[in-house]
Amino acid sequence: MYFDGYYLMLVVPTLLLSLGAQILVKSTFAKYSRIQSSRNITGRDAAELLMRVNRIHNVTIEPVRGSLTDHYDPGAKILRLSQPVYGKASIAAIGVAAHEMGHAIQHATSYGPLALRSTLVPVANIGSSIGPWLAMAGIFFSIPLLLNLGIILFGGALLFYVITLPVEFNASARAIAILRSNNVLTKDELEGVKKVLTAAALTYVASALTALMNFIRLILLSRGNRSRR
Repeated sequence: MYFDGYYLMLVVPTLLLSLGAQILVKSTFAKYSRIQSSRNITGRDAAELLMRVNRIHNVTIEPVRGSLTDHYDPGAKILRLSQPVYGKASIAAIGVAAHEMGHAIQHATSYGPLALRSTLVPVANIGSSIGPWLAMAGIFFSIPLLLNLGIILFGGALLFYVITLPVEFNASARAIAILRSNNVLTKDELEGVKKVLTAAALTYVASALTALMNFIRLILLSRGNRSRR
């Protein structure tokens, strides 16, 4: 029976961190969803404000089903806001909508890391789903080509997760700066937005750490496999 000690030591802790980050973002979003903005500005209003400030006229805003399903589609130039965000005037709704519009601003200004991340999407999808399996098959069947190919593919996925971090941090920074400079929120309300976006950012950090630990695990397994040959 095969026992993967590296998975237990390296990957499991980051999976637990990811679980904790997911719980934190949901609880933080729920908390600030119950706090209404003093100016009664909805998520859609906040997104439209960021569009006007940045003179963006070709992005459509539309509602999408679900909770925390908010995203910007650069191909269609559509900002999709979830039901708890689109028409709600909560601190959480404003923060999430402004953050997602931050991605639209990145797209409009040709922000480099966003463009790089978009090109890495196919690589990330293939690398994260097939890479580890190819590497493990290469180890079990002693096929170095499969092992190396799996590690390379997963390395592409890791690069995607790493590039995602500055993209997400920058979108939040843009959103907070515009909300502050336009006096959309009070000081306390802006602090609430920061907490919502910080909690969301932790989920991306946890995902990147999980990918990194998986990559290190595969490297260590490959070295152990070579030493046994």
